[in-house]
Amino acid sequence: MTAETTTPPAAPAQASGPLFYRQPLPLQSDKHANWRLRGGSLAFAAETNAIPAVIGEFGMAAQHFPILFTGQDAAPIVAVGLARSNLFVSAEGKWADDTYAPAYLRRYPFVFMQSDDEGNFLLALDADSEQVNQGTSEEGEPLFVDGKATELVDNAMKFCADFTREHELTRQFSAALLAQDLLVERSIDVTLNSGEKMSVNGFHVVDVEKLAALPDDVVVAWHRNGWLASVHHHLTSLARFNALVKRQSEQVAAAA
Repeated sequence: MTAETTTPPAAPAQASGPLFYRQPLPLQSDKHANWRLRGGSLAFAAETNAIPAVIGEFGMAAQHFPILFTGQDAAPIVAVGLARSNLFVSAEGKWADDTYAPAYLRRYPFVFMQSDDEGNFLLALDADSEQVNQGTSEEGEPLFVDGKATELVDNAMKFCADFTREHELTRQFSAALLAQDLLVERSIDVTLNSGEKMSVNGFHVVDVEKLAALPDDVVVAWHRNGWLASVHHHLTSLARFNALVKRQSEQVAAAA
């Protein structure tokens, strides 16, 4: 007997805020003087089959996951599962060995929040994260010492700044794909080793024929700004669906 599952990739963000973040609060040295950060577990990402991606990581991500586009804005995501779970997070909350960890995950629980001044951002963190110790003990690394941000916070600030820049470049890249009408909707049907059938839909990919028909001036411009390479990373990544099917089959077999 076989089961049939239709699983669209998860949206890159929830309606209430960024994916995974439940209570992001701007960091303040006076209010959060005693807060600490515990060692990171990725259990928070265990129940998603897609993670937002930025253009600067396409080259690495393409070696491990399919890179797809979702939503009206064609936001790129990496597919990390066929069912509604992450095949790369263990029961202990560890990321799979020898597998690239997306920048979106490595940023958590920190995030940039828009300040009242247009174009400026504040460093925040998810106060509801299990990694955050709100001063109830000495467990974890301090965020502030003597009223000054620690190296942990300084590194988080830099990482979030880099991620925000990459996010803006990614938004421009997605807008260019839409402007050139390069994206087409696709779905895949797979059969696991167990005989279970799964269908994944609701995502878009670059149409190879439309890509080949791009005007020469667009091709040259995209080559120079790196977008052409990003498109090819995306197309190459689609072969990783086979690896996802194998991983899903192994997980089903282990559960049985």
